[in-house]
Parts: sequence; structure tokens; C-alpha cells
Amino acid sequence: MGLIKSTPLDRTVLPERKQERDCASLAERLGDTSAEVRRWAARDLAECPGSSGALVDRLAIEHEASVREVIMTTLTRLGDSTAVAGLVDCMRSEEAALRNEAIEAMKQLPDAVAPIMRDLLADANSDMRIFAVNILESLKHPDVELWLREVIERDNHVNVCATAVDLLGEVGSTAALDSLRQLKTRFAGKTYIQFAADLAIKRILED
Repeated sequence: MGLIKSTPLDRTVLPERKQERDCASLAERLGDTSAEVRRWAARDLAECPGSSGALVDRLAIEHEASVREVIMTTLTRLGDSTAVAGLVDCMRSEEAALRNEAIEAMKQLPDAVAPIMRDLLADANSDMRIFAVNILESLKHPDVELWLREVIERDNHVNVCATAVDLLGEVGSTAALDSLRQLKTRFAGKTYIQFAADLAIKRILED
């Protein structure tokens, strides 16, 4: 009976798993030419506190979707300030896929994101403010309603307010009613805002 030849996966992945897996070596392997090696390194770095910087640096140049996905997952597991800052930078990317991946990752980090949420909601770029509201949609944090109320009370961009009022209709309480009525006054000439605010008020009163 002839010998069974190893598959490419046998030659690439298994030896990789037998190599030293100290944090410095794993960080170095993020630059390997093999996507498979980079994926394993990104996954294993979840056990290395302080590795967010290396992961963020790789994320900025990583074009392999499967590797980027693992990097995002590891950053959410680490969840430190460096990881969050890197995700915010990704939200500013011109690449839509990377922006969306970063938004989804941020949704998994309520405690880490909370300290910077007001800054995101006050960002000079209206798209960033909309992205921040999108994060609030799934962010399990007790201040979500408060942040949304502050948006519709203060933001002068109609699209930002429209995004916030839609979400407020789903998560708001009677505490949001005055803010919604003020919003209608501020954007008296905007048909969609009138409709969305009325719908939010109706939903809140029915709950």
C-alpha cells in the first residue's frame, strides 16, 4: 500500500500550530505571506493582552476577508482602548466592507465604547454620527436612550436625526416624548421627520 501524501493543509497548518506561540512570535506572524498563518496568529493573539496594536496595524493593510474577520473577532475579545480606537479608524475608511465590519464589532463592546460614544455622536463628520447611531441599535447599554435623546435635541443634520428618531421609536420611553416634540418643532418643514417623530411618539405611548 502506497504512502498517503500530505495535503497542502497538512503541510501549512499543522506545522504552524507546532511552532512557538508566544505573543511576540504570533504578532510577527501577522505579516506572513500565508493567509492561513495570519488567521491562526490573529486567533491566538486573543490570549495576548496588549496585542491590539499589532492587530490594528495589520487590519489597516489586510485585504484577505477571512483574516480580517478573525482580526475583528480578536479585537472584540480584547476590547481595550487601542482596539476601540482602531475600530473607530476603520469606521472612517473609504472601504464600505471595512466600515461595516468595524460597526458590527463596536456593537459587541458596550463597556469599551460607552466612554467615547458622546464623542462619536458629536463627530464633525455627519456620516460618522450616523454610524454611531447605528452602533447604538445593538449596543446593550443603559444610556442608549439618553444618547439618542441628546442627538435629536442637538444635532442639526436631518439625516442624523432621522436615523436617531427611528431607533428611539423602538427603544424609547416616555422620557423621550418632550425631545421628540422638540424635534418636530426644529424640523417643522421636514416631512419625514414629522412622520418618524409621530410614529415614535405613538409607539412609546402604546407600550
